[in-house]
Amino acid sequence: MVNLSEPLNGGGCLRLTNPFLTFKKTDIEQSIADRFEHQVNLYSERIAIRYKGKSISYGSLNSLANRIARTLLQARGEGQEPVALLLENGDSIIAAILGVLKSGKIYVPLDSSLPRTRTEFILRDSQAKLVLTNNKNRSLARELADAKIQLINVDELDSSVLMENLDLAISPGALAYVIYTSGSTGQPKGVVETHRNLLHNVMTNTNVLHICAEDRVSLLRSIGAAGAARDALTPLLNGAMVCPFPIKENGLVTLAQWLADEGITIFSSVITVFRHFVVTLSGKEQFDKLRLIYAGGEQVTTKDVELYQKHFSDDCLFVNRLGVSETGTVTYYFIGKETRFADGSVPVGYPAEDTDILLLDEKGEEVGPDCVGEIAVQSRYLSPGYWRNPELTRSVFLPDPEGGDERIYRTGDLGRKLPDGCLVHLGWKDFQVNIRGHRIDVAEVETALLNHPGVKEVAVVGREHWSGEIRLAAVLVPVGNAVLPAVELRKFLKNRLPDYMIPSAFMLLDALPLGPNGKVDRCALLSLDWLPLQQSSKHVAARTELEEFIVGIWEETLGLDVVGVHDGFFDLGGHSLLLAQIVSKLQSAFNVDVPLGDFIEQPTVATLAEIIQTALRVNQDSIASITSVSRPRKLPLSFAQERLWFWIS
Repeated sequence: MVNLSEPLNGGGCLRLTNPFLTFKKTDIEQSIADRFEHQVNLYSERIAIRYKGKSISYGSLNSLANRIARTLLQARGEGQEPVALLLENGDSIIAAILGVLKSGKIYVPLDSSLPRTRTEFILRDSQAKLVLTNNKNRSLARELADAKIQLINVDELDSSVLMENLDLAISPGALAYVIYTSGSTGQPKGVVETHRNLLHNVMTNTNVLHICAEDRVSLLRSIGAAGAARDALTPLLNGAMVCPFPIKENGLVTLAQWLADEGITIFSSVITVFRHFVVTLSGKEQFDKLRLIYAGGEQVTTKDVELYQKHFSDDCLFVNRLGVSETGTVTYYFIGKETRFADGSVPVGYPAEDTDILLLDEKGEEVGPDCVGEIAVQSRYLSPGYWRNPELTRSVFLPDPEGGDERIYRTGDLGRKLPDGCLVHLGWKDFQVNIRGHRIDVAEVETALLNHPGVKEVAVVGREHWSGEIRLAAVLVPVGNAVLPAVELRKFLKNRLPDYMIPSAFMLLDALPLGPNGKVDRCALLSLDWLPLQQSSKHVAARTELEEFIVGIWEETLGLDVVGVHDGFFDLGGHSLLLAQIVSKLQSAFNVDVPLGDFIEQPTVATLAEIIQTALRVNQDSIASITSVSRPRKLPLSFAQERLWFWIS
């Protein structure tokens, strides 16, 4: 049980004082639809979702969800079955989720930004016979759906369909969703969850974070992630407002102003996004309404806490947490402006209600006090398992050793407990890596690379970058004398894996190092002096003062020694969060807006220089004030000395 008055490392106590309605234990014994409709009765005129400047009330959202549910029942009849959702991260997908749940069916989110092969696999493996989409995604939905799969366009619902509640009897134990995550078999695996378990996690979040009807909660992550589904449902099941922010579309440059303009009270984010976001801040921002930064998804460092303490008010608390798709959030830890950490590690906190945290050794036995063990979660509210994969379910979900109705899930994470029972997360065991909040089994990345005709053997590892982030790198054994440029490998993987699963470093070896047991020695791979593959065949240095200035910013932000004006930003290890940093620096330097759409088409220094030069001409400015970019550090020469990698996440 979370104790909000638990003394922290700094010796103080933190308490949340805002009023809220306690989410009762009895409230989880219903369907999500029932709980939502109760909020509609209480707050019919209150705004439920605010997205891109437009608002939808609880009453209107409920009416739309009812029409979707009735349309589904007309098309498929009653009964549990998966329904795929192909919609962008906004009000439409939230209405579709509620509509699917109201109809008693199971939603399966698809992401149009993912590679086509991955989306096709999820649609095929889930066995969905119907896809809910909208005008924006209709073309792709038609391409994905075969003759046996129906399409329903939520933008073109029959106006004659009734908007009243359906009042279907849906069991709390019924399945609510199947959400796919990275799998150790080389293919994604579908994590399933019930209405009861989702409501239990909403209950915990509500009571721990004091979520109330006055809150406005950010939604940054794709709702295809289990954590994002909870981020969306928790406010809506408490009369609060959920505010999606299209981070892939907008980047991070406008996020600070959006948080202030929308009056966000709870900023929910994986720590990598928070880390990149804070870099864009000037120190002059005012977040008057913000009371909680709800972080997690990967390890939080003391530097992250220092950034929070520097940029946010005394009234805003930072909440670290631990949770995975199979368990929901299981620990919480509150951090204030005066919190300090004597040993340099930031705890993930105390167990949530109805949850026990165990630390197990290799034999499955609990370790002694202050010893390191694998974090295992014991609860009756764990995921039922994996969709259509009972063997995998049995292998990772263990029965209660005392014969009760609880089960144990071994997370694959390592941890230790402080004397007061507070949990410290120490990283990931075996072959799992966490990238920007996404837990990745490197076997899936390795499988994709082995499909390349020039790759004979491969091993993928995660390594801490000089920036503090964990990023992927791949060691390749080529077929014969095959040439494997990094650009070609990334292009090959782009059609098979999400961008966060594409390694940022590639290196060739004649053979993979093996341990005494004949398996790949991954520790030996991490200790190698890395010689990254070339990024492009033709290097063109900066030709103008402006290009030289931009090259300096790229090298500083990407952590590279050399950047050519025709090198692709994403091929060099760039991603949307780093792009936001670069745009913010350039806009500050030149006082111009940088339209990202033009840059994304041809993401090079040369293109960016042309965009800025055009904007400067319009503003009748000059570039005479350009100065060279000084580096805050010296880039070392070898991996033993923390050699630079060409990283991406």
